[in-house]
Amino acid sequence: MKQRKYCEGQIVRTLQEAEAGVPVVELVRKYGFSQSAFYRWRAKYGGMEASALHKLKMLEEENRRLKKMHAELSLGHAALRDVIGKRAEAC
Repeated sequence: MKQRKYCEGQIVRTLQEAEAGVPVVELVRKYGFSQSAFYRWRAKYGGMEASALHKLKMLEEENRRLKKMHAELSLGHAALRDVIGKRAEAC
């Protein structure tokens, strides 16, 4: 079965419909996603507005970038320690 990709805006609108009282079963039929997907979305995006969602995406991107930077610096630091250790042994 083909997996559909829903953008965050669509997910937030769907969750707002559910909060307004539309049954989950009806939303599942209308938009074609599974109930488990709905509950995952609700756990992650529940109670969010579009602006909060945008802020969350920006923070996730910054976190990804910082993790990458940390990994690169850690590798460089380990390489420098190896070089320093080899020099100390040679003396």
